[in-house]
Amino acid sequence: MTTTDVIIIGGGAAGLICAITAGNRDRKVIVLEGSNKIGKKILMSGGGRCNFTNLHCEPSRFISHNPHFCISALSRYTQWDFVALVEKHGIPYHEKALGQLFCDNSSKDIVAMLLAECESAGVDIRTHCNIDTVKFDDGFTITANKGDFRSASLVVASGGLSIPKMGATGFGYQLARQFGHSVYDTSAALVPFTFSGAFHEITGRLSGVSTPATVTTGGTTFAEDILFTHRGMSGPAILQASSYWSPGEEIIVDLLPARDAEHFLLDAKRSQPKVLLRTVLATVLPRALVSELQALLWSEVADTTLTEIPDAALTRIAQDLSHWSLKPAATEGYRTAEVTLGGVDTTELSSRTMESSKQAGLYFIGEVVDVTGHLGGFNFQWAWSSGWAAGQAV
Repeated sequence: MTTTDVIIIGGGAAGLICAITAGNRDRKVIVLEGSNKIGKKILMSGGGRCNFTNLHCEPSRFISHNPHFCISALSRYTQWDFVALVEKHGIPYHEKALGQLFCDNSSKDIVAMLLAECESAGVDIRTHCNIDTVKFDDGFTITANKGDFRSASLVVASGGLSIPKMGATGFGYQLARQFGHSVYDTSAALVPFTFSGAFHEITGRLSGVSTPATVTTGGTTFAEDILFTHRGMSGPAILQASSYWSPGEEIIVDLLPARDAEHFLLDAKRSQPKVLLRTVLATVLPRALVSELQALLWSEVADTTLTEIPDAALTRIAQDLSHWSLKPAATEGYRTAEVTLGGVDTTELSSRTMESSKQAGLYFIGEVVDVTGHLGGFNFQWAWSSGWAAGQAV
């Protein structure tokens, strides 16, 4: 039996920052990680460059049944605190867009930084450690394939269900229920949409084509690029919208977000009456997309000049461009989802320390909690902030 002050289940972003914070307070910390290495999602994130935080980290960029819960942790360990840690280790980084901060070189730099901080704080990391049981009797006892462990404090940083090929499981939710916690239903978030039937064939033909757009669903609108794929639609605006979409709902796509589509077409008719509709649209949209839209929606005017198209018809075409209604069949699911929506009910956790109100000494941090960030570094910041908050308390 190995006895320590704090056991952290999960060697991802939240678990590691929690371990570092607690270790720096002279707490003896053991991190139990089921896979063969720590920080796997860190390594693959941001196309291998890790979008480690966002300059505009505000509570409004997070989804939760209890929207005020994240405020305390985010305000006490901010994006600037993590940036200071990155700069302390001399890691070069840049702002890509919309406040998103990425490593210049590789996400390996962030993992190396966290490992160095863990070593400095005396953190004991055990990989390939699969947990069989967790029990409480005047302390937590964990039975695992790597031996038995005992501690006064237990932090659950086991993540959600996204990307199961990297070892994601529902263990954290099971453990929460074991100790009497409520767990909100989970679903894949920040994930591409799939389509069925004829539109699936269209997205296949358009695979690789992207364009700026706004995507609206669930009363929320996002303005970034959309990307057509062999399976359906992706790109930042689609991924963002997926977190607000419910099965059976439509999404509304504005393909000309920076323009008044009706004014654009009627003005083109006046200034270029002999030009074909597809020629005008190809000046503002990818040519392949224009061809598919014409075949799908406006085949009757495919070879018609603007002067021959009635104003009312151009108004209808403008409506199609600015209010294109699509009904996804589904999402790609946890296989490609960047994060999991739902999780441990935050009304049963302390917003200051992440400690359970059901069991003293038990903490939940990171993705396992019902706090989900937008795309762009927000989920990493929630991991850093919630992990730090628990690390200050264990």
